[in-house]
Amino acid sequence: MARNTLAHINVDALTHNVAWVRQRIGRSRLMAVVKADAYGHRLDLCLPALAEVDLLGVATIEEARYLRQLGHRGAIALMEGVIHEADLAVAAELGLELTIHHAEQLNLLEQAGQAPAARLWLKVDSGMNRLGVPPSEAAAAYTRLRRLDGVEQVNLVSHFASADEADRALLDRQVQRFDQAVMGLEAEHCLANSAAVLKDPALHRDWVRVGILLYGISPLATHTGAELGLKPVMTVSSELMAINEVKEGEVIGYGGRYRAPQDLRVGVVAMGYGDGYPRSAADGTPLLVAGTRCPLVGRVSMDMITVDLTNCPEARIGDRVIVWGGDLPVETVAAQADTIPWDLVCRITRRVRYRRHGLQ
Repeated sequence: MARNTLAHINVDALTHNVAWVRQRIGRSRLMAVVKADAYGHRLDLCLPALAEVDLLGVATIEEARYLRQLGHRGAIALMEGVIHEADLAVAAELGLELTIHHAEQLNLLEQAGQAPAARLWLKVDSGMNRLGVPPSEAAAAYTRLRRLDGVEQVNLVSHFASADEADRALLDRQVQRFDQAVMGLEAEHCLANSAAVLKDPALHRDWVRVGILLYGISPLATHTGAELGLKPVMTVSSELMAINEVKEGEVIGYGGRYRAPQDLRVGVVAMGYGDGYPRSAADGTPLLVAGTRCPLVGRVSMDMITVDLTNCPEARIGDRVIVWGGDLPVETVAAQADTIPWDLVCRITRRVRYRRHGLQ
């Protein structure tokens, strides 16, 4: 029998989250970010629930090509743009809206003499110091892009470094830099990521660029997605493959990190870092065994994790174990593993089988 380690994708939850974001942003238009295979949720499963968004955002040409292969005919923005001349022809073939964040990309377009799509996105570095033209060069870059053959619209975009933090000093400084840099330019603005959508409606502008919220996950450390009114799209589950009686004082797992404080009944779950469960998960990280919260004990190994069944004395081999999702927020697991929920949902490996639910 196949190993029963599964990622359940609830596309009805995704539909709910899209509507939740739409209600939140009012008249602003929605770019749904689906990079990294829809943040690990799988593009092919999620795409039907995203048919009505205004624009899909991807990081790579390969992701854009896959969307076209899946039959998506709507607008796609290539958020990293292109680096090589040969990529321009591919972008044109796929009908991609390019982001321009560096002078070399602008030079490539001018050498080609034509843009691959009528709408382009000019990224301005407002203080994150990662991608974007310097604010002092934004107006000149905008003018050069508008002169390209076939270009009808150039939108202006930037990215916030700290929208998820309580202190607004850096965020406000970035907004001020952006506004000063693009003053007088006739263009639509896209500033707000998921955290900024929650932070301040004034940041929504013409477009919002939303990723993690769509999947039912909060970008804020102070709240889970469920607490915000979102529904988790992914639930990862496995099952108990063994139950052992461990005597007081005996150690569990590699390195003997956990020593039983008393006689314990310990379950072995068919899920490990080879499936995408974080090796950094600490003792006490919760799992749901037959619906009951039970703590992880011992170091995570490649193929399995061990769980203290004291809270679930009726547990039996074959019982379902939820490692995150549903009543166990992925945000909670991420905090126990000293990471972020983005990391967990994106790291699910190919040996985990996916199952789609909803949107029938």
